[in-house]
Amino acid sequence: MIWLYLGFLSFIGLLLALDLGVFHRHAHVVRAKEALSWSAVWISLGLAFSIFVYFGYDQGWFGLGTKADAMSVPVERADGTLVYNDGTSAMVKYLTGFVVEKSLAVDNIFVIAMLFGILAVPAQFQHRVLFWGILGALVLRGVMIFAGAALVARFNWILYLFGGFLVLTGIKMLMTSDEEGDPSQSRIFRAMRKIIPVSDSYDGPRFFTRAAATGARIATPLFLALVLVELTDVIFAVDSIPAIFAITTDPFLVFTSNIFAILGLRSLYFALANLIDSLRYLKLALSLVLVVIGVKMLTHTYLKAWLGDSFNFYALGVVGGILATGVIASLVARKREVAVTS
Repeated sequence: MIWLYLGFLSFIGLLLALDLGVFHRHAHVVRAKEALSWSAVWISLGLAFSIFVYFGYDQGWFGLGTKADAMSVPVERADGTLVYNDGTSAMVKYLTGFVVEKSLAVDNIFVIAMLFGILAVPAQFQHRVLFWGILGALVLRGVMIFAGAALVARFNWILYLFGGFLVLTGIKMLMTSDEEGDPSQSRIFRAMRKIIPVSDSYDGPRFFTRAAATGARIATPLFLALVLVELTDVIFAVDSIPAIFAITTDPFLVFTSNIFAILGLRSLYFALANLIDSLRYLKLALSLVLVVIGVKMLTHTYLKAWLGDSFNFYALGVVGGILATGVIASLVARKREVAVTS
Protein backbone atom coordinates (compact mmCIF):
# COMPACT_ATOMS: atom_id res chain seq x y z
CA MET A 1 0.00 0.00 0.00
CA ILE A 2 2.92 2.36 0.68
CA TRP A 3 3.87 2.19 -3.00
CA LEU A 4 0.37 3.29 -3.95
CA TYR A 5 0.66 6.42 -1.82
CA LEU A 6 4.18 7.15 -3.07
CA GLY A 7 2.97 6.80 -6.67
CA PHE A 8 0.02 9.11 -6.02
CA LEU A 9 2.20 11.73 -4.29
CA SER A 10 4.72 11.56 -7.14
CA PHE A 11 1.90 12.19 -9.62
CA ILE A 12 0.67 15.18 -7.60
CA GLY A 13 4.25 16.48 -7.32
CA LEU A 14 4.62 16.28 -11.10
CA LEU A 15 1.39 18.24 -11.61
CA LEU A 16 2.51 20.96 -9.18
CA ALA A 17 5.97 21.15 -10.77
CA LEU A 18 4.39 21.63 -14.20
CA ASP A 19 1.99 24.20 -12.78
CA LEU A 20 4.57 26.48 -11.16
CA GLY A 21 7.70 25.58 -13.13
CA VAL A 22 6.25 25.57 -16.65
CA PHE A 23 2.81 27.15 -16.95
CA HIS A 24 3.19 29.86 -14.28
CA ARG A 25 6.92 30.53 -14.23
CA HIS A 26 6.47 34.29 -14.52
CA ALA A 27 4.38 36.32 -12.08
CA HIS A 28 1.34 37.81 -13.78
CA VAL A 29 -2.22 38.84 -13.11
CA VAL A 30 -4.49 35.81 -13.53
CA ARG A 31 -7.50 36.85 -15.59
CA ALA A 32 -10.96 35.30 -15.28
CA LYS A 33 -10.70 33.40 -18.59
CA GLU A 34 -7.38 31.82 -17.61
CA ALA A 35 -8.67 31.00 -14.13
CA LEU A 36 -11.81 29.33 -15.51
CA SER A 37 -9.72 27.28 -17.95
CA TRP A 38 -7.40 26.05 -15.22
CA SER A 39 -10.33 25.37 -12.89
CA ALA A 40 -11.80 23.15 -15.60
CA VAL A 41 -8.44 21.34 -15.93
CA TRP A 42 -8.11 20.64 -12.19
CA ILE A 43 -11.75 19.61 -11.79
CA SER A 44 -11.45 17.32 -14.82
CA LEU A 45 -8.34 15.70 -13.32
CA GLY A 46 -10.19 15.16 -10.04
CA LEU A 47 -13.16 13.60 -11.81
CA ALA A 48 -10.94 11.49 -14.08
CA PHE A 49 -9.19 10.01 -11.05
CA SER A 50 -12.51 8.37 -10.14
CA ILE A 51 -11.90 6.00 -13.08
CA PHE A 52 -8.68 4.80 -11.43
CA VAL A 53 -10.58 4.48 -8.15
CA TYR A 54 -13.23 2.31 -9.82
CA PHE A 55 -10.82 -0.13 -11.42
CA GLY A 56 -8.41 -0.10 -8.47
CA TYR A 57 -11.11 -1.11 -6.00
CA ASP A 58 -12.90 -3.39 -8.45
CA GLN A 59 -9.70 -5.37 -9.12
CA GLY A 60 -8.31 -5.04 -5.60
CA TRP A 61 -5.03 -3.38 -6.65
CA PHE A 62 -2.59 -2.96 -3.74
CA GLY A 63 -5.27 -4.35 -1.40
CA LEU A 64 -7.72 -1.51 -2.14
CA GLY A 65 -11.18 -2.15 -0.76
CA THR A 66 -10.02 -4.36 2.10
CA LYS A 67 -9.38 -1.52 4.54
CA ALA A 68 -12.09 -1.22 7.21
CA ASP A 69 -14.70 1.42 6.37
CA ALA A 70 -17.28 2.33 9.00
CA MET A 71 -19.55 3.62 6.22
CA SER A 72 -19.73 0.27 4.38
CA VAL A 73 -21.32 -3.12 4.83
CA PRO A 74 -18.46 -5.64 4.31
CA VAL A 75 -18.84 -8.57 1.94
CA GLU A 76 -16.88 -11.79 2.40
CA ARG A 77 -15.08 -13.22 -0.64
CA ALA A 78 -14.70 -16.92 -1.31
CA ASP A 79 -11.17 -16.81 0.16
CA GLY A 80 -12.50 -15.29 3.39
CA THR A 81 -11.27 -11.74 2.69
CA LEU A 82 -13.63 -8.98 3.79
CA VAL A 83 -14.24 -6.36 1.10
CA TYR A 84 -15.60 -3.04 2.35
CA ASN A 85 -15.66 -1.17 -0.96
CA ASP A 86 -16.02 -2.50 -4.48
CA GLY A 87 -15.39 -0.38 -7.58
CA THR A 88 -18.83 1.24 -7.66
CA SER A 89 -19.12 2.09 -3.97
CA ALA A 90 -15.55 3.42 -3.86
CA MET A 91 -16.12 5.64 -6.90
CA VAL A 92 -19.36 7.04 -5.46
CA LYS A 93 -17.67 7.78 -2.12
CA TYR A 94 -14.68 9.39 -3.82
CA LEU A 95 -16.90 11.62 -5.97
CA THR A 96 -19.09 12.55 -3.00
CA GLY A 97 -16.02 13.44 -0.95
CA PHE A 98 -14.56 15.40 -3.86
CA VAL A 99 -17.77 17.44 -4.30
CA VAL A 100 -18.15 18.10 -0.56
CA GLU A 101 -14.51 19.13 -0.07
CA LYS A 102 -14.49 21.29 -3.21
CA SER A 103 -17.68 23.00 -2.04
CA LEU A 104 -16.40 23.68 1.46
CA ALA A 105 -13.21 25.11 -0.06
CA VAL A 106 -15.34 27.92 -1.50
CA ASP A 107 -15.86 29.30 2.01
CA ASN A 108 -12.08 29.40 2.30
CA ILE A 109 -11.97 31.66 -0.76
CA PHE A 110 -14.08 34.30 1.00
CA VAL A 111 -11.49 34.69 3.76
CA ILE A 112 -8.48 34.55 1.41
CA ALA A 113 -9.97 37.34 -0.69
CA MET A 114 -10.35 39.46 2.44
CA LEU A 115 -6.78 38.73 3.57
CA PHE A 116 -5.37 39.74 0.19
CA GLY A 117 -7.40 42.93 0.31
CA ILE A 118 -6.24 43.86 3.83
CA LEU A 119 -2.57 43.20 3.01
CA ALA A 120 -2.91 44.80 -0.44
CA VAL A 121 -1.22 41.80 -2.07
CA PRO A 122 -0.41 42.74 -5.69
CA ALA A 123 -2.54 40.73 -8.11
CA GLN A 124 0.50 39.37 -9.98
CA PHE A 125 1.89 37.78 -6.79
CA GLN A 126 -1.32 36.23 -5.47
CA HIS A 127 -0.83 33.03 -7.48
CA ARG A 128 2.61 32.50 -5.86
CA VAL A 129 1.16 32.86 -2.36
CA LEU A 130 -1.67 30.44 -3.11
CA PHE A 131 0.66 27.89 -4.74
CA TRP A 132 2.96 27.61 -1.72
CA GLY A 133 0.02 27.95 0.65
CA ILE A 134 -1.76 25.00 -0.92
CA LEU A 135 1.46 22.98 -1.05
CA GLY A 136 1.74 23.41 2.71
CA ALA A 137 -1.95 22.60 3.08
CA LEU A 138 -1.42 19.26 1.33
CA VAL A 139 1.12 18.28 3.97
CA LEU A 140 -0.92 19.53 6.93
CA ARG A 141 -4.13 17.94 5.70
CA GLY A 142 -2.34 14.67 5.06
CA VAL A 143 -1.20 14.59 8.69
CA MET A 144 -4.70 15.47 9.95
CA ILE A 145 -6.37 12.88 7.70
CA PHE A 146 -4.17 9.95 8.72
CA ALA A 147 -4.33 10.96 12.38
CA GLY A 148 -8.11 11.14 12.11
CA ALA A 149 -8.30 7.78 10.31
CA ALA A 150 -6.19 6.15 13.03
CA LEU A 151 -8.45 7.58 15.75
CA VAL A 152 -11.63 6.47 13.97
CA ALA A 153 -10.21 2.96 13.47
CA ARG A 154 -9.47 2.71 17.20
CA PHE A 155 -12.37 4.70 18.65
CA ASN A 156 -15.45 4.34 16.44
CA TRP A 157 -17.48 6.63 18.71
CA ILE A 158 -15.45 9.58 17.40
CA LEU A 159 -17.64 9.46 14.28
CA TYR A 160 -20.61 10.56 16.38
CA LEU A 161 -18.50 13.33 17.92
CA PHE A 162 -17.56 14.51 14.41
CA GLY A 163 -21.22 14.32 13.36
CA GLY A 164 -22.42 16.47 16.24
CA PHE A 165 -19.61 18.96 15.58
CA LEU A 166 -20.63 19.31 11.91
CA VAL A 167 -24.29 19.84 12.77
CA LEU A 168 -23.40 22.54 15.31
CA THR A 169 -20.99 24.18 12.83
CA GLY A 170 -23.65 24.22 10.11
CA ILE A 171 -26.22 25.75 12.49
CA LYS A 172 -23.67 28.36 13.61
CA MET A 173 -23.02 29.30 9.96
CA LEU A 174 -26.77 29.63 9.39
CA MET A 175 -27.12 32.01 12.34
CA THR A 176 -23.97 34.05 11.60
CA SER A 177 -24.14 37.29 9.62
CA ASP A 178 -22.94 37.16 6.02
CA GLU A 179 -20.45 39.91 6.85
CA GLU A 180 -17.09 38.36 7.68
CA GLY A 181 -14.97 39.70 10.53
CA ASP A 182 -11.82 41.65 9.82
CA PRO A 183 -8.84 39.23 10.01
CA SER A 184 -6.48 42.13 10.68
CA GLN A 185 -8.21 42.62 14.04
CA SER A 186 -7.71 39.00 15.09
CA ARG A 187 -5.28 38.03 17.84
CA ILE A 188 -3.36 35.77 15.43
CA PHE A 189 -2.78 38.63 12.97
CA ARG A 190 -1.59 41.04 15.65
CA ALA A 191 0.60 38.40 17.32
CA MET A 192 2.29 37.56 14.01
CA ARG A 193 3.19 41.19 13.39
CA LYS A 194 4.86 41.26 16.81
CA ILE A 195 6.70 37.92 16.46
CA ILE A 196 7.77 38.18 12.80
CA PRO A 197 9.62 41.35 11.71
CA VAL A 198 7.80 42.45 8.55
CA SER A 199 8.87 45.10 6.06
CA ASP A 200 6.53 47.96 5.26
CA SER A 201 6.54 47.26 1.52
CA TYR A 202 6.71 44.37 -0.92
CA ASP A 203 9.96 43.31 -2.57
CA GLY A 204 8.63 41.81 -5.79
CA PRO A 205 7.64 38.13 -5.43
CA ARG A 206 10.06 37.57 -2.53
CA PHE A 207 8.91 36.27 0.84
CA PHE A 208 12.00 37.69 2.58
CA THR A 209 14.12 40.79 2.08
CA ARG A 210 16.84 42.85 3.79
CA ALA A 211 16.04 45.74 6.10
CA ALA A 212 17.42 48.96 4.61
CA ALA A 213 18.68 50.28 7.95
CA THR A 214 20.28 47.18 9.51
CA GLY A 215 20.62 44.73 6.62
CA ALA A 216 18.86 42.10 8.74
CA ARG A 217 16.79 39.46 6.96
CA ILE A 218 13.09 40.17 7.51
CA ALA A 219 9.81 38.93 6.08
CA THR A 220 7.80 40.81 3.50
CA PRO A 221 4.00 41.22 3.69
CA LEU A 222 3.88 38.43 1.07
CA PHE A 223 5.22 35.96 3.64
CA LEU A 224 2.68 37.20 6.17
CA ALA A 225 -0.04 36.52 3.59
CA LEU A 226 1.35 33.00 3.05
CA VAL A 227 1.29 32.16 6.77
CA LEU A 228 -2.26 33.50 7.13
CA VAL A 229 -3.43 31.45 4.13
CA GLU A 230 -1.94 28.34 5.78
CA LEU A 231 -3.65 29.11 9.09
CA THR A 232 -6.93 29.75 7.29
CA ASP A 233 -6.77 26.34 5.60
CA VAL A 234 -6.03 24.59 8.91
CA ILE A 235 -9.05 26.27 10.49
CA PHE A 236 -11.32 25.26 7.63
CA ALA A 237 -9.85 21.74 7.59
CA VAL A 238 -11.24 21.29 11.10
CA ASP A 239 -14.70 21.37 9.47
CA SER A 240 -13.99 19.72 6.14
CA ILE A 241 -12.01 16.68 7.30
CA PRO A 242 -14.76 15.45 9.68
CA ALA A 243 -17.17 15.95 6.76
CA ILE A 244 -15.25 13.51 4.55
CA PHE A 245 -15.22 10.93 7.37
CA ALA A 246 -19.02 11.06 7.23
CA ILE A 247 -18.75 9.66 3.70
CA THR A 248 -15.95 7.12 4.13
CA THR A 249 -13.24 6.22 6.61
CA ASP A 250 -11.11 4.49 3.96
CA PRO A 251 -7.81 6.45 4.23
CA PHE A 252 -7.02 6.32 0.51
CA LEU A 253 -10.43 7.68 -0.52
CA VAL A 254 -10.31 10.37 2.16
CA PHE A 255 -6.79 11.44 1.23
CA THR A 256 -7.14 11.48 -2.57
CA SER A 257 -10.53 13.23 -2.65
CA ASN A 258 -9.18 15.90 -0.26
CA ILE A 259 -6.02 16.44 -2.28
CA PHE A 260 -7.78 16.78 -5.62
CA ALA A 261 -10.39 19.09 -4.06
CA ILE A 262 -7.83 21.64 -2.86
CA LEU A 263 -5.42 21.32 -5.81
CA GLY A 264 -7.59 23.60 -7.92
CA LEU A 265 -8.27 26.06 -5.13
CA ARG A 266 -5.89 28.63 -6.66
CA SER A 267 -7.66 28.73 -9.99
CA LEU A 268 -11.05 28.60 -8.30
CA TYR A 269 -10.07 31.61 -6.21
CA PHE A 270 -9.25 33.73 -9.27
CA ALA A 271 -12.41 32.52 -11.02
CA LEU A 272 -14.74 33.30 -8.10
CA ALA A 273 -13.03 36.20 -6.29
CA ASN A 274 -14.98 38.78 -8.28
CA LEU A 275 -18.24 36.81 -8.01
CA ILE A 276 -18.28 36.38 -4.23
CA ASP A 277 -20.77 39.19 -3.67
CA SER A 278 -23.11 37.66 -6.27
CA LEU A 279 -23.24 34.23 -4.60
CA ARG A 280 -25.27 35.42 -1.63
CA TYR A 281 -27.00 32.10 -0.94
CA LEU A 282 -23.89 29.94 -1.27
CA LYS A 283 -23.05 30.28 2.41
CA LEU A 284 -26.57 29.13 3.27
CA ALA A 285 -26.14 26.13 0.97
CA LEU A 286 -22.77 25.24 2.54
CA SER A 287 -24.34 25.47 6.00
CA LEU A 288 -27.06 23.01 4.99
CA VAL A 289 -24.45 20.68 3.47
CA LEU A 290 -22.60 20.55 6.80
CA VAL A 291 -25.84 19.81 8.66
CA VAL A 292 -26.82 17.06 6.19
CA ILE A 293 -23.36 15.46 6.35
CA GLY A 294 -23.38 15.69 10.15
CA VAL A 295 -26.79 14.02 10.39
CA LYS A 296 -25.58 11.33 7.97
CA MET A 297 -22.61 10.65 10.24
CA LEU A 298 -24.80 10.48 13.35
CA THR A 299 -27.24 8.04 11.71
CA HIS A 300 -24.82 6.04 9.52
CA THR A 301 -25.49 2.79 11.41
CA TYR A 302 -29.23 2.97 10.67
CA LEU A 303 -28.72 4.19 7.10
CA LYS A 304 -26.39 1.27 6.33
CA ALA A 305 -28.92 -1.22 7.70
CA TRP A 306 -31.77 0.42 5.79
CA LEU A 307 -30.21 1.37 2.44
CA GLY A 308 -26.89 -0.51 2.34
CA ASP A 309 -24.03 1.20 0.51
CA SER A 310 -26.47 3.01 -1.78
CA PHE A 311 -27.02 5.64 0.93
CA ASN A 312 -23.72 7.22 -0.20
CA PHE A 313 -25.18 7.65 -3.70
CA TYR A 314 -28.21 9.40 -2.23
CA ALA A 315 -25.91 11.64 -0.16
CA LEU A 316 -24.11 12.70 -3.34
CA GLY A 317 -27.43 13.64 -4.93
CA VAL A 318 -28.60 15.62 -1.89
CA VAL A 319 -25.31 17.54 -1.59
CA GLY A 320 -25.27 18.32 -5.31
CA GLY A 321 -28.91 19.44 -5.21
CA ILE A 322 -28.34 21.79 -2.26
CA LEU A 323 -25.30 23.42 -3.86
CA ALA A 324 -26.97 23.78 -7.25
CA THR A 325 -30.02 25.36 -5.62
CA GLY A 326 -27.83 27.83 -3.72
CA VAL A 327 -25.93 28.91 -6.85
CA ILE A 328 -29.06 29.18 -9.03
CA ALA A 329 -30.95 31.13 -6.35
CA SER A 330 -28.00 33.52 -6.01
CA LEU A 331 -27.80 34.13 -9.76
CA VAL A 332 -31.57 34.65 -10.03
CA ALA A 333 -31.54 37.14 -7.14
CA ARG A 334 -28.60 38.98 -8.71
CA LYS A 335 -30.36 39.15 -12.06
CA ARG A 336 -33.48 40.62 -10.44
CA GLU A 337 -31.42 43.27 -8.65
CA VAL A 338 -29.75 44.30 -11.89
CA ALA A 339 -33.14 44.47 -13.62
CA VAL A 340 -34.56 46.70 -10.86
CA THR A 341 -31.63 49.12 -10.79
CA SER A 342 -31.31 49.42 -14.59
